[in-house]
Amino acid sequence: MSAISVISLLIVAFLAGVDVVLDEWELAQPLIACTLVGLALGDVSSGILLGGQLQLIAIGWMNIGSAIPPDAALASIVSAVLVCGPAILSVSNGIAIAIPLAVAGQVLNIFVRSLIVLMAHVVDSRAKAADIKGIDGIHYLDMVIQGLRIAIPTYIVTIVSPQAVQGALNAIPKVITKGLSIAGGFVVVVGFAMVINMMANNEVWPFFFIGFVLAAITKLNLIAFGILGVCIALIYVKLSPRFNAQSTVVEGAAGEETSSGGDDIDRA
Repeated sequence: MSAISVISLLIVAFLAGVDVVLDEWELAQPLIACTLVGLALGDVSSGILLGGQLQLIAIGWMNIGSAIPPDAALASIVSAVLVCGPAILSVSNGIAIAIPLAVAGQVLNIFVRSLIVLMAHVVDSRAKAADIKGIDGIHYLDMVIQGLRIAIPTYIVTIVSPQAVQGALNAIPKVITKGLSIAGGFVVVVGFAMVINMMANNEVWPFFFIGFVLAAITKLNLIAFGILGVCIALIYVKLSPRFNAQSTVVEGAAGEETSSGGDDIDRA
């Protein structure tokens, strides 16, 4: 692995760790993180395949309240390094590794956040002294710690020889790796169920089943499916009574303003 690839990889890992708490660039999402790792290591296609499947699993890892979910960022970055890097693992093995990595990242995230809580007392003292720059510096330090939380394990993986990685994976019993793959499939189902519970209504269900029917047509590519989706959405908006009622109200209000303006002119 070249020095440029390692530096690019560490930058991606650091920014993904920062975005776990910042939530600005979506770099912590598996699809984006794995794609960027694949771009840094020269295997974008494998990164996209791995990221797409991990993204489905990550839907079921959403946190509820103050609970900290499994760490999708660490799981995505490290598993993508093993798939797209010199180890050249398969995508299925990468998914099996990502699940325990996410749990380990969850524990590490809790530990780091506990340390950051201690800095809140320092922020309080800086606030009493009206030290705005000091408060900003502590916030930046917190983000740096979160970035290092992902970047350091990533660097450790890069210095481990591919033979050692392959040997460690071969030592894992098949029943464990197979079980983790099946568990990942269950998590995908949970993620889809969560999305359906939030979005399902009588107006959306027909489109849900239309999607399954169109997916069975193997001669259409993703671009064709995208065009069909946009066209169906436009037809729905044009024919929906709800949207037409809103446009009618707007047009009616505009007509009343015009007529009232004409009456004023006539009276003048």
